[in-house]
Amino acid sequence: MFRGLSAFPLTPTTERGIDETAYAALVARLSAAGVDSIGALGSTGGYAYLTREQRAQAAKIAVEAADGVPVIIGIGALRTSQVLELAEDAQKAGASGVLLAPMTYQLLTDDEVFGLYEDVTRELSVPLCVYDNPGTTHVHFTDELHGRIAQLPNVGSIKIPGVPDDPREAELRVAALRALIPDTVTIGVSGDWTAARGLNSGCDAWYSVLGGIFPQTALAIARAARAGQADQAAELSDRLEPLWTLFRRHGSLRVISAAASQLGLVGEPNLPRPLRSLDETDRQEVVPALDAAGLTS
Repeated sequence: MFRGLSAFPLTPTTERGIDETAYAALVARLSAAGVDSIGALGSTGGYAYLTREQRAQAAKIAVEAADGVPVIIGIGALRTSQVLELAEDAQKAGASGVLLAPMTYQLLTDDEVFGLYEDVTRELSVPLCVYDNPGTTHVHFTDELHGRIAQLPNVGSIKIPGVPDDPREAELRVAALRALIPDTVTIGVSGDWTAARGLNSGCDAWYSVLGGIFPQTALAIARAARAGQADQAAELSDRLEPLWTLFRRHGSLRVISAAASQLGLVGEPNLPRPLRSLDETDRQEVVPALDAAGLTS
């Protein structure tokens, strides 16, 4: 489950709640494309802005719409007690795994981060993916902390930020982490514009924003890398540079939100306030970028 392409869809949301019809269709689209897993209620899915009840319903919809494809449900929250409740909801919905980011208001110590995962994994009956994304959570994992957490029961994967631009440095980055974790724990790369390089450097999975809307395109990159066709994977990724440029400039969530709207997959607005869609000037850059990347044909 924690290998190959894990596609992370939007959870289209207005102030009235989740657009359940559009959400189910997004997930079903990923299942039909043959992705290896679906990451529901990740950062792209806006989990932090939803109530427990909304998240429980979204988890249920995702599992049903996935039609047998493994679904990994995000369970991050500020308090451990809330995380445990969300984990229970996810497991009741039929999640194959859970994704946990250490959300915080006060700066957490390494021992507090470890304690969160220790408390949660003790109660789980499904495997957990550690979500390391300092750009979103402002929690910075050391490799040593990852090594401690990876020894806990039910830890199955680590979702790392994008790897370095230099291929050799990327290989060393992955190898350094690999040396500290059990063989049973996989490493998955995020930061979509670095995904091909991460996979070519030894990552087992790609936890993908792009894959949540353009699964076939992301699958082509992931499968090339998994087949040892490193140059092909890199070339396919390079073709998407117009989109990667927008991801880096505006953030992948806002860009993929605009792309999904442009394709008619979701309505407007589709992000929960205070998040806002790209303004009209920035939105005008999205269609040419999609065209240049070959994503509208």
